[in-house]
Amino acid sequence: MAALKVIDVHFEHYRTKDTLGVHETTPRLSWQEYEVKLSKISSDGQVQDVCCEKKVSIDTYLVLWPREEPIRVLGKGKTQHTAWSEPATIEAGLLERKEWSSQLISAPWAEETDKPLPEDLFRKTFNISSNIQSARLYITAQGLYEAELNGKRIGNYFLAPGWSSYDARLTYQTYDVAQLLCTGENCLGVRVAEGWFKGRIGFGGGKRNTWGSRTTLLAQLEVKLQDGTVQVIHTDNTWSVVQGPTRLAEIYDGEKYDARAEVPGWSSPGDASGEWVCAQVLPMLAESIELTAGYSEPVRRIETSKPIQLIITPSGKTILDFGQNLVGYVRIKAVKGPRGVTVTLTHAEVLEANELGTRPLRFCKAQDMYTLKGDEEAERYEPRFTFHGFRYVQIDDWPSTAGNLLEAVEAVVCYTDMEERGTWACSHEGLNKLFSNVRWSMRGNFLSIPTDCPQRDERMGWTGDLAVFSPTANYIYGCYSILRDWLKDLWYDQQQMGGTPPVVSPNNLKSHKTWGKPHDVTVLAPWALWEETADPAILSQQYTSMLAWLANIPKNKRGSIHLWDPDIFQFADWLDPSAPPEEPMKATTDPSLVANAYLIHSLDITARIAEILGQADDAARLNSEAARARLEFAAEYVSLNGLLVSDTQTAYALGICFDLLRPHQVAHAGNRLAEIARCNRFRVGTGFAGTPFICEALVKTGHNDIAYAMLLNQSCPSWLYPITMDATTIWERWDSMLPDGSINPGEMTSFNHYAYGAIAKFMVERVAGLQQLEPGWKRTRVRPEMGGELTWATTQHLTPYGLVSSSWALKENLNEKGAFELQIDVVVPPTTTMEVILPGASGPKTEVVGSGKWSFSARYER
Repeated sequence: MAALKVIDVHFEHYRTKDTLGVHETTPRLSWQEYEVKLSKISSDGQVQDVCCEKKVSIDTYLVLWPREEPIRVLGKGKTQHTAWSEPATIEAGLLERKEWSSQLISAPWAEETDKPLPEDLFRKTFNISSNIQSARLYITAQGLYEAELNGKRIGNYFLAPGWSSYDARLTYQTYDVAQLLCTGENCLGVRVAEGWFKGRIGFGGGKRNTWGSRTTLLAQLEVKLQDGTVQVIHTDNTWSVVQGPTRLAEIYDGEKYDARAEVPGWSSPGDASGEWVCAQVLPMLAESIELTAGYSEPVRRIETSKPIQLIITPSGKTILDFGQNLVGYVRIKAVKGPRGVTVTLTHAEVLEANELGTRPLRFCKAQDMYTLKGDEEAERYEPRFTFHGFRYVQIDDWPSTAGNLLEAVEAVVCYTDMEERGTWACSHEGLNKLFSNVRWSMRGNFLSIPTDCPQRDERMGWTGDLAVFSPTANYIYGCYSILRDWLKDLWYDQQQMGGTPPVVSPNNLKSHKTWGKPHDVTVLAPWALWEETADPAILSQQYTSMLAWLANIPKNKRGSIHLWDPDIFQFADWLDPSAPPEEPMKATTDPSLVANAYLIHSLDITARIAEILGQADDAARLNSEAARARLEFAAEYVSLNGLLVSDTQTAYALGICFDLLRPHQVAHAGNRLAEIARCNRFRVGTGFAGTPFICEALVKTGHNDIAYAMLLNQSCPSWLYPITMDATTIWERWDSMLPDGSINPGEMTSFNHYAYGAIAKFMVERVAGLQQLEPGWKRTRVRPEMGGELTWATTQHLTPYGLVSSSWALKENLNEKGAFELQIDVVVPPTTTMEVILPGASGPKTEVVGSGKWSFSARYER
């Protein structure tokens, strides 16, 4: 028998590659499993494997910090512990302000506020007198930065330090730079650009200087020498600064890079060319600003993609098609041409009339420009301080001698480096493409924060989008850390507004006082994280935010006093397909009905959160308030037999899924919902608020056939219509592109918006049949709802306890028409249990199994 083995030791919710410089003192530990391999040795010495089972101890997830020692276990029935686990390392950063000896520095010209400024190059030369034991660089900026040491780039972060509510929280990063240092003279160089902090942000032309009027740099290099002494190089007035070759660095408009203005040797030891001046020292960050490592994974350049086609448009323009709507930028791998020639790259998501479709970008140029220096060798360029949402790139003024354009450029895909956790597939290629589109939209819109869209003059952290998408997001990617950071900022912004959440966070719309207050994300996003991880820390972190939101909702003063004030603006069922292109809030469902349904849903969840956190008085009060609001909702909107005053898909979907109806009303409501869908020829009639629940409501009330008819519909509006139009991401509107190939006339039209992708949760739970019964996936159920002529479906998800999966397939019985054999294969993670529900002649049959791989079969009739 092989020895037991502890594997996959990790800390908190960090990925193993992101544990340097964390903001933790006693991180909790987790490990998934250890393996037992049984082998049989015959008399002639041959070894035959008998089985390999996976076992774990009872307590392996988020175990309180013990001491600085490895992990080993004692197997059941064994008298000796296992060998120690492989080392898992974690290192704290600078946990307190007093650990920072550096000063905040800036360029003397940085306070110009009326126009975008070029990047600044900062440098500092220094000597290391003896051999190096270790070295850490702690660094951040008000703006964006990229650092180099002795001419080599430090780390692989993109757009560091990321976007946060800068007046509350500024994150710093930690880099191990020992391998880049040498004894003798060294040089640390840092590029700093405006980014979100100072650059133009917001629609309608946006606003500059939202969080500050000048960019700054804060850096501290700590070098531990072999003799144990520590040499510290910090930012101060001995640093020098000059403007760099990136002449424009804007989030929306892109970069202008003039290679003729490069400063040779700027980050290398020795003298550097250029007119360098002393950096200006500024007062340190206010104590009210938390200087923290944060919790999120960084944004990184994750993968590259080659263009699949070169298009010459009717007007003679050259456009490259990358085959996928993505977020990132285009890298010029090689270009040769005369000095002073400027190559322009213009990005867009779609073509219209066979030309680049830039109208949806609004006040956003989405343009990168590279001016050649005329080297004999091929030149190379990639942006550092901008990103774009695009599938197509128009390239103007490409030198004719530069070679094959298809080989000379590539797209670089960028997003927050979350761990991919969930996959899904089935026998219907349209649905497979739909799930892929959901995945791509999430990737593109989880860039530093969860955004609404990645391409136009917006790209902001809209709260309503995440409120409906967060359960799906948690299945596809491990997004606990990025959302934990974002929710901290949301609570800060909420406090600045007297307890009412902003519509976007970080809140760059502080002057927009006309917006409504439908921000149940304060409850729904933490709850989704709890359901995924069973970690109460996120509930504790956001509990005050939830209570403040519920306490600040303007209530009706004319009757139903536990419901919303009906005169308040509501986003309602945003982008209902019946809404006019220029009035996306004008849905068919009563806005107050939608708001009040979500209010009761949030009250229910917050009461459960209070119980989890041991807040019994709050739980009782919230349950009482929810009960009264439910009664008032019924009086306002529900007939005695279960019909709703808004006779719409969204109204019935919310009523059924949020338990707003009495038991005897549910069946009647479900029948009416099915009839509405049937009369609408199975096309979708929901906006952001209703879409996550429409198919689920149909299945809950026994209308599987209608749910599948809607899911598989290809007419507009539907989930598969965009795929018939060659969509590779989820659209903002059901008809962002009209059937004739023209772009929707609405001013607000994105081709990369994840909200409607919330249907993926239904695809996992009902089509593939994998359902979560307890937070953290401790108990699961597999019960697929077959339909739509699908013959197989499969999904798998990496849970805190290991991989869980469900796969089913139908095999036709050739001897009996309409009869099939249903085969279900499941994988159950260690220390968890699963219910498998099988069809039977006398009703469903339930099998309960523990960890391992299991197969089941049953007769099934369509």
